[in-house]
Amino acid sequence: MTFLSRRTIVQAASAAWLASHLPGVAFAQDTGPIKVGVLIIDSGPFATYASLVEDSARAAVDLLNSEGGALGRKFEVVVQAHAGTPASAIAAASKLVQQGGVSFLTGQTPTSHSLAIAPKLAEWNALMIDVYSQGDDLMTKACQPNFFRVTTPDVVYTAMLREFVKKSGAKTWNMISPDYAVGHTFTAKFTDMVKEQGGTVQQTLFAPQGTTDFGSYISQLAKPADALMVTLYMSDGNSFAKQQKQFGLFDKYKTVLGNGFATEFQLSAQGDSVLGVLNGLSYHNTMPGERNAVFVKAYEARNKRKPIYTDADMMVAMELLRAAIVKAKSTEVPAVRAALAGLKTPTIYGEVEMRAADHTLIRQHGVAEVVKTPDGKATTFVMRSIVPGTQLFPPPSPECKVQ
Repeated sequence: MTFLSRRTIVQAASAAWLASHLPGVAFAQDTGPIKVGVLIIDSGPFATYASLVEDSARAAVDLLNSEGGALGRKFEVVVQAHAGTPASAIAAASKLVQQGGVSFLTGQTPTSHSLAIAPKLAEWNALMIDVYSQGDDLMTKACQPNFFRVTTPDVVYTAMLREFVKKSGAKTWNMISPDYAVGHTFTAKFTDMVKEQGGTVQQTLFAPQGTTDFGSYISQLAKPADALMVTLYMSDGNSFAKQQKQFGLFDKYKTVLGNGFATEFQLSAQGDSVLGVLNGLSYHNTMPGERNAVFVKAYEARNKRKPIYTDADMMVAMELLRAAIVKAKSTEVPAVRAALAGLKTPTIYGEVEMRAADHTLIRQHGVAEVVKTPDGKATTFVMRSIVPGTQLFPPPSPECKVQ
C-alpha cells in the first residue's frame, strides 16, 4: 500500500482548487466536443419533418468541423425526440441540458414550443438559437435574454408578401390557417395588411393540427374571392394540396399565396397540385456568394440533394454560434450570449446581424413561384424577388427587454 504525506495531499487539493477557479486554466472537459442539442418531433404531422431537421444539423456541424470547429474543439450533435407538445418539448430540452451536458439548443420548435422553452433557458444556463418558429411574440413581449432566432417572423413574412398582394390586384381574400399560435398571429397580420391596401378578408378558416379530411374546408373556400392565402404545414399542407386539386379549388382564384405551404421539401409529395402558388422563400440554393456555393457543394455531397431553406437556416444558426464562441473565446453561456447579441458576421446569407435589442437575425427574404422543371417531370421554385432584411424588419419593440 502506498501512503501519501499530508503535504502531498494538501498540494494536490490546492492544485485542483486553482485549476477550477483561475481564469485561463485549461480543463479536461474544455478540450471535448461542443455539444449542440437538437430537438425533433417523432409523432403527429411534424414527424414528417424530423429527419430533415436532424440531417440539416449534422450537415452543418460536419462542415464547421471540417473547417476546424471553434477554439480547437469540434461540434457534436445530440438529438432528443419528443411527442410534439409544448410540455414534451420542455421535458426534452431539460433532458438535453441536465443529462446530456448540452448548453446550446436548436431544432424543431414550432412557436408554441419556443414560447414554452424560452423562459426556462436562464435557469438552465442554456442558450437557444431558434431555426423554426415564426410567431412575432418571441421578438416582442415574449423575448428572453437566452433566446435568439434566425427564422423569419410573421411580421416580416407579411411585409414580403405585401408587394405581391398589391401586384395581384386582389380585393377579396379567403384564408385557411392552422388552429394554433402561429396560424392565428399570421392571420391577424395578413388581414391588417390586406385592409391597409383597401381589400377585405371575407373568410378565415382554422384547421386543427393533424386534419386529414379537408373536404368541409374546401367547400367553404369555394365561395367566390379573388385570392387565397394558405398557411398549412407538413402533412396538413400535403393533404390539403392533394384534396383541393380534386375539386379544382385553386382554379377558382386569380392568386394563391402560401405561408409554409408548398415548400421545397413538400414539392415532390404535392406535385402539380401546387403549380403557380406563390410562396415566401427565404433561401434558394442558387443564391449568389462563395460561402453559399461551398455550403451547397458540401451539403449535396453529404445528403445527395441540394439544401433547402430549412437546411440553410440551420447552417446560419451554427455559423452564428461558432462566430460567437470564437468572439467570446469561451463556451460559457453568459459569454457566448454577450458575443451573440449584436454580432455581425459573414454567413451563407452574406453579412448578417443578430440584433442586440431583440435577438432577431436581420436577414433577407423573398417570394418564389412553383413551376415545372425544364424537363416537365417535376416541380421546382423560381425566385421572383429577394429583399434585404433592412427593408423588411420592423424596429425593435419596446416590449422586448433582453438587456
